[in-house]
Amino acid sequence: MSLVDRIFKNRFSYGTLILIDHKGNQTTYGTTDAPIIVQFHRPNTLYRILRNPMLKLGECYVDGEFDLLEGTLTDFLRLLRLNFQEYADLKTSSLTSRLAKLMQPVNSIAASLRNVSHHYNLEDSLYEGFLDEDLHYSCAYFTSDDLSLEQAQQLKCKHLMKKLRLSSGSRVLDIGSGWGSLGMYLAENAQVDVTGITLSTSQLRVANERAKQRSLSNQVRFLLEDYRQHKGEYDAIVSVGMFEHVGKGNYATYFDKVRQLLKPNGVAVIHTIGSSAQPTPTNPWIKRHIFPGGYIPAMSEVNQSLEASGLVVQDIEVWRKHYAYTLGAWNERFQAMREKVQSEKGEHFCRMWEFYLCACQTAFEHDSLVVFQFQLAHRNDTVPLTRDYLYAS
Repeated sequence: MSLVDRIFKNRFSYGTLILIDHKGNQTTYGTTDAPIIVQFHRPNTLYRILRNPMLKLGECYVDGEFDLLEGTLTDFLRLLRLNFQEYADLKTSSLTSRLAKLMQPVNSIAASLRNVSHHYNLEDSLYEGFLDEDLHYSCAYFTSDDLSLEQAQQLKCKHLMKKLRLSSGSRVLDIGSGWGSLGMYLAENAQVDVTGITLSTSQLRVANERAKQRSLSNQVRFLLEDYRQHKGEYDAIVSVGMFEHVGKGNYATYFDKVRQLLKPNGVAVIHTIGSSAQPTPTNPWIKRHIFPGGYIPAMSEVNQSLEASGLVVQDIEVWRKHYAYTLGAWNERFQAMREKVQSEKGEHFCRMWEFYLCACQTAFEHDSLVVFQFQLAHRNDTVPLTRDYLYAS
């Protein structure tokens, strides 16, 4: 604990952390009420975490090497983020930025298939349990604090629909179509024809089944296809939550493909998690256990590729804490089904999934994660000159 004292002493400006080692020795940091109490079960856990916190904190939690006796996992991670601000400051360093440029995933078509299978081909019941009723697995749009997850996801779809400037009969491409939720929303509410492409066999099956159940098979189709292989011509292109899987080395290819597929008068909207900081390497725990091949782009990295693509940026919108609210709602629903998941997939999986949700939630609350929406076209007069059209009834 002497090493911990040197690191933690006088560190806690927010909240209180009580650490109990494997022998029952207790140390308190901070002086306020409502402490977060952490119980360690093994002698060397804390030392290993301190040597590589970005990887080992999650791994030690998942392996059951410590538990929260008071407070939730979200509370604990939030407390760490608030009191170790220098990690966020480190992200702005030139060294970190250079490392991010060197440590880029190489997402070939074969690698992309493997990466998608790792996360998106899990049991349908898992996603049906913690997502909204329509299975949107991306940031919702909370225009007020009292919205349900279902309402906020529908508002996200409506917002994107308005940005796409659709007309009845328009042909729409959805890159990374998931379980088909957005594509079916657009078909039902804008009377358009939608083609969705995904690399997940599980998502493909569910999406086509749901389209048939909603009598949309004549308007909506979903294909197992990589964006680099797709051919066609579309009035609008939308991509929600897929760009994070492209990899910086493929940005030029990605935007060149969007340009090729988009008609001269068309509009594309790319919705992606992004970083408001300088380029930063992917969190090692997320990279190893949740999203292999994933990378969160900084604004500068996207703009550099956009400038070279020939596409014209019509608008860039930044959503800040909307994803924190979304992840909080997902975790609440996951906790409600945790016992069932534990019986089917084990405690190790449950702890991994909740660490993923809680770590991401607190990153959107107190770190540099945001959501970017890039609205693109071939010409600079394709959409209205103000955003008034987005908010008109």
